[in-house]
Amino acid sequence: MSQPIVSIAGVTKTFGPFTALHETNLQLNAGEFVTLLGPSGCGKTTTLRLIGGFELATTGSIAIEGRDVTSLPPYRRPVNTVFQDYALFPHMSVEENVAYGLTAGSSVVPKADREARVRDALGLVGLTSYGSRLPGALSGGQRQRVAMARAIVKRPRVLLLDEPLSALDVKLRETMQIELKRLHRELGITFLMVTHDQGEALALSDRIVVMSQGRVVQVGAPTDLYDRPCSAYIADFIGASNLLDATFEAASGGVDVFQLSDGTRIHKARRDGESIQKLQIGSRVQLGIRPEHVHLSPIIDGNEIEARLAGNLFLGDRLRLELFPARSDRPFFVDLHRDESSRRAPELGEKVKLYVGAADIMCFAEAER
Repeated sequence: MSQPIVSIAGVTKTFGPFTALHETNLQLNAGEFVTLLGPSGCGKTTTLRLIGGFELATTGSIAIEGRDVTSLPPYRRPVNTVFQDYALFPHMSVEENVAYGLTAGSSVVPKADREARVRDALGLVGLTSYGSRLPGALSGGQRQRVAMARAIVKRPRVLLLDEPLSALDVKLRETMQIELKRLHRELGITFLMVTHDQGEALALSDRIVVMSQGRVVQVGAPTDLYDRPCSAYIADFIGASNLLDATFEAASGGVDVFQLSDGTRIHKARRDGESIQKLQIGSRVQLGIRPEHVHLSPIIDGNEIEARLAGNLFLGDRLRLELFPARSDRPFFVDLHRDESSRRAPELGEKVKLYVGAADIMCFAEAER
């Protein structure tokens, strides 16, 4: 197995009495697109800055391509960073901004080579004809592309992206996501991105590192995190998930039986490869159900849940229903495709029977609020 391009071993980071990052171990492979995902204050930006050299670890070590860089400044690490605010020089042209990193310190590149590398970088981001413009004459998306070109012109082994799309509007973000994916494919280098946007992480990443309160809580491919979250926190954070408090009753033939607070029994089929939880009779758990896995018509091996419709949201390609199961103050969401909702759209206040397949139930051993 090849050596990881970035290796973080036992790294912590404190600021006075506050611990921003608890003992963390993480490896990035060459050519991967990895995303650090989590809410504000979870430690993802601190992790990025530690790799980039903008912060120094309190304990632990960081290696890039097998070389210990724990104490090295940013300019001595084979990485480059695209910042959230792009940090472009307003008085410099696009070409001058992109070339800046090749004209200072130990990174000075001969003029002819420098001009060729700037042209190549601008070509990769689709800005070949914008070299003479000032940043103030560019749109937000174009400034983001300039920041990308300036980062890749130095040919880093790892590109660090600190919420690079957060300043863009929704439509432009979607366009730039496609461009980021293309750029990653064409460059073939390792991308490490920080974001709090779950959809962005799912769309772009080979692997996602989910963080909470300064700790890594789960690492995996987007499909793994979505289909097999390790906790109720992950299930609720990656996509949407309905969480129901329940009590474990019995297990038989690969099926676990739970009881909701209103007495409803829920059957959960164990999935292939799923570890069997050692639950005691009477153990309190949370059951997770994705909104798209809920049906309004009976299905084979389906569980039945009764709920009252409280509202709905039109989301373009689907209708999201907000319901409340009996004896629950937690909303329960159901996503219906437009053709399905037009055939059977319940009225506000109406009691509705919901059906969920036994194989579509997730179980989390610790009840969380």
